[in-house]
Amino acid sequence: MADWDDYPFTAFRFDVQFMVEDPDGAKLTNPLCDAKFAECDGLEMSMEPKTVREGGNNLEQIHLPGPVTYGQLTLKRGMTSNLDLWKWFNAAAGGLNQGQSANKRGLTALGQVTMLNNAGDPVLRFSLYGCLPVKIKGAALNARDGQVAVEEAQIAYRSLTVKKP
Repeated sequence: MADWDDYPFTAFRFDVQFMVEDPDGAKLTNPLCDAKFAECDGLEMSMEPKTVREGGNNLEQIHLPGPVTYGQLTLKRGMTSNLDLWKWFNAAAGGLNQGQSANKRGLTALGQVTMLNNAGDPVLRFSLYGCLPVKIKGAALNARDGQVAVEEAQIAYRSLTVKKP
C-alpha cells in the first residue's frame, strides 16, 4: 500500500489568514479578507553562512551559521469591495481609517498559510509572525483587455515556522 506522506503536496489549494491585534481599534475584521487569495508566494528563509579559513589549511573552509533572513509574502487576488488590506496598510503606515481614534502605526498581524489536500484537509501550516504590509498595489486598468481586476499586497514578516497541523 502507498504511503501518502511520500506524495508531493499540490499547490493550488491553500488558505491564508491574517489576525491583527485589536481589530476594532483600527476598524478591521479578523481574519482579514476572508482568506481569499489566488496566489501566494514568498514563503522563504535563508541563512548567510560565515566562512572561516583555518590557518595553514588551504584545502577546506569552515562554514558557521550566520544571520537568517526572511522573504516577503506576495499575495494576489481578484479585487472586490473588501478593503481590509488597504485599511490595514493605512493603519500600519500611521494613517487614520474612517472612525479610527488611536494611531496604529506599525500595526502588525499574525499570518498563517495552510496547504490543503484534495479533500480540503490541512496538511502543512506556515506561521508568519510580525507581519507588516509594505506594499499594496491596485489593479492595472485597461478597457481593451476585459480581464479580472487583480490587486497585489506585499507583506514583510519577522519570522517563519512550518509544521504539520
